[in-house]
Amino acid sequence: MKRVALTGGIATGKSHVRAVFAALGVPTIDADVLARDAVVPGSAGFEAVKARFGPGVLDSTGGLDRRKLGDVVFADAQARHDLEQIIHPGVIAAIDQWFASLDVSAHHFAIADVPLIFEAGRERDYDIVIVTACQLETQIRRLIARDRITEAEARQRIGSQLPLEEKVRRADHVIKTDGLVATTNAQVHELYKRLMSVAT
Repeated sequence: MKRVALTGGIATGKSHVRAVFAALGVPTIDADVLARDAVVPGSAGFEAVKARFGPGVLDSTGGLDRRKLGDVVFADAQARHDLEQIIHPGVIAAIDQWFASLDVSAHHFAIADVPLIFEAGRERDYDIVIVTACQLETQIRRLIARDRITEAEARQRIGSQLPLEEKVRRADHVIKTDGLVATTNAQVHELYKRLMSVAT
């Protein structure tokens, strides 16, 4: 069974593409969900985040305020690195355990949605890397709508990641998500067929 990573820039349509693959019967896992699980109140990750960033990133109930934490880490490369050092080891271990749990006789490939795979230097952990990509203006528009942030904040968050052109250059396959949803879906279906033929 091939280990496939799905990545791309922020707000480039990774979640949609993963959902289309899942609808085709491909096992998928979302690293963002694992990252959130790693810092739930009471967890070791939560305590580490609280110790590193202080009460300013907590909400009124004492839980983690992701918006406040995001404001801190997207403005400070060292803070972002520190947060990744807290979260990434557990996420990587959980993904490895998930792949190991799959029935290899039932699936030709499985997909992990890993947003920062290139930034973390983990692309060699996978047989195939798929990158979702769109125009910068589309990214900004989606990010503003999704996270209710300003254009300046959207540009800052996009700029905190490896340039999308570099991710595209390093990808095994690229799915463009600028156009109609049906166009994106057609690309996913075509890639699904290609990956199935390679894996069989």
